Amino acid sequence: MTRLDLLAAEPIVRRAIEEDLGQGDITTSLTVPRLARADARIVSKSAGILAGIEIARMVFAILDSRLMFEPHLEDGARLEQGTVIANVIGSAAEILSGERVALNFLQRMSGIATLTSQYVSRVSHTKARIVDTRKTVPGLRCLDKYSVRVGGGYNHRFGLYDGILIKDNHIAAAGGIAAAVRAAKNRAPHTLLVEVEVRNLDELKEAIESGADAVLLDNMSVQTLSEAVQLAAGRVVLEASGGITLDNVAQVAETGVDLISVGALTHSPPALDISMEF
Repeated sequence: MTRLDLLAAEPIVRRAIEEDLGQGDITTSLTVPRLARADARIVSKSAGILAGIEIARMVFAILDSRLMFEPHLEDGARLEQGTVIANVIGSAAEILSGERVALNFLQRMSGIATLTSQYVSRVSHTKARIVDTRKTVPGLRCLDKYSVRVGGGYNHRFGLYDGILIKDNHIAAAGGIAAAVRAAKNRAPHTLLVEVEVRNLDELKEAIESGADAVLLDNMSVQTLSEAVQLAAGRVVLEASGGITLDNVAQVAETGVDLISVGALTHSPPALDISMEF
């Protein structure tokens, strides 16, 4: 599992705290004695995969460096209903002020890791890898993609700058698959692979003949995917994409594709139910 980039994550966490805290926590300031202390537990209320423990730690460290954050598990740990994830000890007011922000991160990141793990489990009997997409919450991409890795998935390109993926609109603007692929191959650094999206077997043939390194098979049926694998015969990396669900991902993987990209991992993951208890 690739380590979380905490330097990239810190500005995200600080913005989240500023968004929630604003000029101050009115309810806590009016109701909680200034010197009150607490030992709060962060508890999972459903089964899943933990992700975001260091982000939760960061939330409380930013609010009050004197708070003691005691994690009992690391990212990637399996959670059951009632699992105690961590304790936060210190000023009750500061803990209360950070509660929602810390839980928001933990719930989303663990939700992504849990959903990814479910997809990975469904294809474990095949060679296919589950990969993510750029369909992330704006500003949270590094956390979303990290959570995919925690769940056993793999990252596709991080942004527009670190991978070449020629989509349908690029093809239309460039004048066709061959023109787009050849332009990219002629001008791209030798370290970058060129991937192109196709919608049918004829376009796949054109992409291969044009020198593409990888081909994204967009919204193809299982039967067509099987035919695409036979046609490609190992000459290019094949990525299945579009309409992938937990119900059909195993069938897609069994066609022999190399990658299966799933936008749902990050654009609509169910949050894992996690709470804090004093």
